[in-house]
Amino acid sequence: MSVLRVIAVEAASRSYEVVIGRNALSSRADRLAIRAPRGRAVIVADAAALSQHETRLRQAFDAAGVKIELIAIEGGEGAKSWSSLETLCDRLLALNVERSEPVIAFGGGTIGDLTGFASAILKRGTRFIQIPTTLLAQVDSSVGGKTGINTSHGKNLIGAFHQPDLVIADTAFLDTLPKREVLAGYAEIVKAGLIQDPELFERLEAQGVDAVTGDSLVQAIADAVAFKARIVAEDERESGVRALLNLGHTFGHAFEAEAEKGALIHGEAVACGLALAFRYSVRLGVCRSEDAARVEAHLQAVGLPARISDLPGGPYDADRLLSRMGDDKKNSGGAITLILARGIGDAFITRETDRTDLAAFLSSEVED
Repeated sequence: MSVLRVIAVEAASRSYEVVIGRNALSSRADRLAIRAPRGRAVIVADAAALSQHETRLRQAFDAAGVKIELIAIEGGEGAKSWSSLETLCDRLLALNVERSEPVIAFGGGTIGDLTGFASAILKRGTRFIQIPTTLLAQVDSSVGGKTGINTSHGKNLIGAFHQPDLVIADTAFLDTLPKREVLAGYAEIVKAGLIQDPELFERLEAQGVDAVTGDSLVQAIADAVAFKARIVAEDERESGVRALLNLGHTFGHAFEAEAEKGALIHGEAVACGLALAFRYSVRLGVCRSEDAARVEAHLQAVGLPARISDLPGGPYDADRLLSRMGDDKKNSGGAITLILARGIGDAFITRETDRTDLAAFLSSEVED
């Protein structure tokens, strides 16, 4: 019998459950029925995920007695655009979606971000459910209420906080993922250990890629989600401790903005960003070099990039990376905000980054 875990997220604006496990969607069909007052649900689906899983999706909603309306969208970062948002809102309005009806995101993080943002602004807010189909979305982007789109200035600079009513993380959907996509999601699990859970990181070190198989996978997802739920409960809108969840992301978003289109996956950028955050912490004298070496060794052991030279989508230029980091939405007073670490499981926020020193560090990393 497969393991099923339920994590409660107690955000200030809304409390909800994250149901995790193999066949979680069919096992929790009752939760879908009670959230569809008109007996209907509108599903915004990643076209690729839909082509692989439409039968299972329909069976689950049929069992719940809920009629579905499907809107298929091509996934990827290109979906998070003004034009995609406008098109989606028009289609939702044409279906006369009511505020009490759930708009459901079925796919990876980009579909969740786009659908969540559309749900946040449509009629000043409709109900929203996440059914993430990638590991990265299951452990990170589907939980916490961050939604949004990209612009030419960077990732996620237009958006809203809009918590879902429910998240169903069915690990059976991960069976069809390429190994590269699985590893991209694994980077976010590693991140949770590096921020505040050294025991989790030690387990991941011991298990390696075996952590993302069978019941071990359910446990790893649950650990990462439970950690994020605690942070979101304390700081829903990222005014304080929630910023820690961006460990590796200031570097990572800069890589994504500069990478050749379609060449770099978010989790790969984050993985390299994690390694850079630890190495920069060592440079500043706040972290032991042994901890940075452990992080780099583990990422490389499972097949994730830990050096800029390992990243797809390059080459990368230090000056342009610094410029992208200067546009980050966490910045304040013109200073670059970074999430660094005193050690494994001990991340902290600094808003006093020396740009000259950071530029020198990036130059050395690019040339390495």
